[in-house]
Order: sequence, then C-alpha cells, then structure tokens
Amino acid sequence: MLILFALLSFFAYAEETPVYDQPFSPIYFDKPVYTWTDKVRIMIVAPSWNAHSDAIDSIGSESSHAIKISTRDKSLKPYKFTETELNSGIFTGEVILTGFLHDADGDGTFDTQPRTMGNGPNNGYLEADREGAITISFEFADGVVLTESAGLSWNLGDVSFLQKQYMTNDQAVIRIIDADMNLNPEGVDQIPVRVSSSSDVAGITVEAIESSQDSGLFQATIFFTQTDTSSGNRLYAKPGNTLITKYDDNTLPIPHSKSDSLEITATAVLESNIPPLDRITSDPMEIVSVTGNKLTDLFVDDQLQILGNIKNEQEFSQDFVFVYQIKDESGTITTLSWISGSLDSYQKLSMSQSWNPLTSGTYTVETFVWSSLGSPIPLSEPRSETYFVSKN
Repeated sequence: MLILFALLSFFAYAEETPVYDQPFSPIYFDKPVYTWTDKVRIMIVAPSWNAHSDAIDSIGSESSHAIKISTRDKSLKPYKFTETELNSGIFTGEVILTGFLHDADGDGTFDTQPRTMGNGPNNGYLEADREGAITISFEFADGVVLTESAGLSWNLGDVSFLQKQYMTNDQAVIRIIDADMNLNPEGVDQIPVRVSSSSDVAGITVEAIESSQDSGLFQATIFFTQTDTSSGNRLYAKPGNTLITKYDDNTLPIPHSKSDSLEITATAVLESNIPPLDRITSDPMEIVSVTGNKLTDLFVDDQLQILGNIKNEQEFSQDFVFVYQIKDESGTITTLSWISGSLDSYQKLSMSQSWNPLTSGTYTVETFVWSSLGSPIPLSEPRSETYFVSKN
C-alpha cells in the first residue's frame, strides 16, 4: 500500500516539471527592435510547463527555473509569466522600458523616470539605454537555459503635412512619426511642433497629440487666417505663402551623440479658394491729359497719363505688382514700369503711368497684375489696347 501511494503521488505531480528530453520552448518578442520607453510583450511557448489543464499556470517565478529579463546594466529576476488561457501552454509577460534621464523635448527638464522593479507578469519596469538589446533567459530545465534578444535603438523622427497644398478655408494636419517620444506607452503623449508661413515667419508652436497609446504617431491640426494675428492653433498666412513646419528631434540614433538635436522640416503651399485670375479685377485703361481730360487723339510729345483701375475681390489683403508695357509697331518695348503695393479687402485703386511718345506710329499698351516680380502669379486677366500717335 505504501509503494502504491508513492507511485500515485509521483504521477499526480509529474506534469508540473518539463519533459527534459524535449526542450522545445520558443520565445517571441512582439517587435524586432524597441525604443527606450517601449512596452515589451514577450511570449514563451512551453507546452511542457502546462502543469494543470484546469488552471492557469505560471512559469519563471521560482529561482530554480527562473525567467530573467535584462538590458545592458539592469535586470529583473525572477519574473513570472502566466498562461494565456486554460491548457494553452503559452505564457506571456510584459515589461515597460523606462529609459534613462534625458530631456527628450528640449524644454530643459528630464522627461523620463528611470526605474527597475516588478516581478511579473505585467508590473515590470526596466531601465534601458538608447541602443543595445533586451534579453530574456528562461531555465527551461535543469542545465537547459533558453535565451532570446531584441534590439534597442533610438529612431530618426519624421514630420510632414498630410497635403502638399491647402486652401484658405482648409485645416492643415501636421504628422510626426517618432517612436522615441512614446514616453508613456500606457498613455497618450504630446510633443511641440512649430509652424510658420511666409507672412508670419515667427509662427506658432502647437502640441501634436499621439494618435493612440503606444503608437508613436502624433498629429496637430491648424487653421488659417488672413485677417487676424497668429494665436493658438491659428496661423496667419496668405494665398501663395509657403507653410513650414519644424520638429526638433532630441533622440537621435548613432552616429549622433545623445546630446545632439536635429531640426526636421516639411513644407506645403497655401492657395486661395478663388482662382488666381479672379482675385483682382482690372478695368479697361484710359488715356488722359495731365489735367485729367480723356483723350481720343494722341500726338507726339504730349504729356499723357495711362489710367487703370484694379479691385481686390477677396475678403483679405492682397499684395500685387501692376506692370505697364508699351511696344511700338515693330514690337520693340519702349516703356516698361511697375507699381507694387497691397490692396485691402475689396479695395479699389486707381493706377497711373505717365507716357510721352516721341515718334508717331501705332503703339500697344499692355497692363499686367501679378502677385510679385519674383513670383509672377497672374492675379487678373492682362489687358491690351492699341493707340495711334500722330505728328503735331
């Protein structure tokens, strides 16, 4: 009876120990490479350690067959993993990397709280450097230690506008991808990003919000004004402006040093909802005397004035250049001049250019309204009139 009882006791607990001659227990990380503040999820497939088919088993917490999770200088041991479900033989655990003391957003203060603590399966915190590896070892059986590692590295951030061109009534979305700024993998982080325009080079600083926990993808939304100053998420910008967004990456991978910072930029263009040629209207030109009387007959050596009226058809101001060009009947340009300025919302303005024809003949007078001389975007249909100048 004593012998039978001993045998029954042995077989009753035999499944609590692994099958030594079948050390099959692969270890899987959920990523091949992690950053310094990632959440690390690890799975161990160990059917031999499925000791109770009707209970959730655990492994790694005993010193004799311990699980150890370590980075370069820190480690957690023993660390318990638990079975995913009854009789699965699959065990999982999580560890949150806590980095090292570092000012990640450039505001002059540390953004991390390095600490190493916890015994599993989901309460572990482990300090980590910007590069290296995280390693797990599991003593599967006496003298049989299984190990697996995944890399650690900082990443080069990326910033972009979701569109290359926006209209004045659009909202612009700025996207930053930087896994290193996922400082709290169990919460939603935010990081500063700067945005400016050609009309407001100082611009604004807005907070880009992480799209979800542990994503490392951040977005900020801004809108545009042509009548108010920049403030909050509102940026003063005019049609034709270049939009510039800048992100300072303070967590750069090797070969950069830990103290290096890199400004990463992206650009887009702001355009008006009004087609360019409809933004300013231009009236037919007139030729008048120095006293303002309209002339129908023109003569050599007369002091003439070419008059033209333009009007801004937009609800915000518009910079412009009004160009006069006079050609003789051979096509040679005899006069070329321009006036630059700015039209307020719906403002109408009279433009005047003196003309003193020196020889008789047929002349073509052309006028153009452009956004600028350097970037001559037409803002109105060009006008052309032909005049005959007689001898006195």
